[in-house]
This record gives sequence, C-alpha cells and structure tokens, in this order.
Amino acid sequence: MYKLSLFILFLCVSSCSVPNLETPECGEARYALKRFYSFHFANELQPTDEALATRDSYLTEGLIKQLPVSPGRDYFTQTDDFPKAFRIGNCTAESERETVFQVVLLWRDDTRNEQSEVKVRTVKAEDKWLIESVSE
Repeated sequence: MYKLSLFILFLCVSSCSVPNLETPECGEARYALKRFYSFHFANELQPTDEALATRDSYLTEGLIKQLPVSPGRDYFTQTDDFPKAFRIGNCTAESERETVFQVVLLWRDDTRNEQSEVKVRTVKAEDKWLIESVSE
C-alpha cells in the first residue's frame, strides 16, 4: 500500500510539471511588460504629459524624449479606441538584451468582442527591462 501511494504521488508531481520553452530574456522581459501594461490599464489611458510622466520608470530614455503626446491617441495601444484588457503574447529574443513581444488588445462587452495587437520592443538597460518602442 505504501509503494502504491508513493507511486501515485510521483505520478501527480511529474504530470504537473510543464517545461518552460521561453528563453530567460523573454521570461524576464515578460514580467516587466506585464507590470507596465497592468499599471497603464489601471490608470489613465488618455495620453497627457502628467499621465506619461508616471510611466517613465518603464521606458528607455530615448522613448521618453521622443514619445508623442497625441490627444486622444494612446501610444502604448496605438489606438484612440481604448481597449478593456490586454494579454502578453509571443516573444522573440533578438539578443540577450533585446526582445520583441506581441501584446494582444481586447475589447469585450455585451455588444463587442474584438482584438488587435501591437509589437513592443524591450531592451535591458543595466538590470532592468524597459520599453523601447511600440508599433502596429
């Protein structure tokens, strides 16, 4: 009986492990990107100088300097029709210090069920992953 219990426990533990096929760079950058978009969606999506200033710690110096402030259009979602939710999708590690992510944007309510995506380039500056650019 003891051996059977031990065998069942071994099967449960071994069947629950899922190999992580993502590179370490993608894993680290994914966490940083998820934190940024969670913060972005939880706060003002409307692009203002004040709202953008609260996001500086997630962005490269180059992006901060060139970030367009277009009334009504959000740079990080590339739309003026603000989505309700997001999902961090596929990642490509371009190098040990650079990744490109697919970010899926979702609009879901009683009358609408749509999605689109943007590409987000992140770079590792010192020990921190930062957003370098967002494109459609």
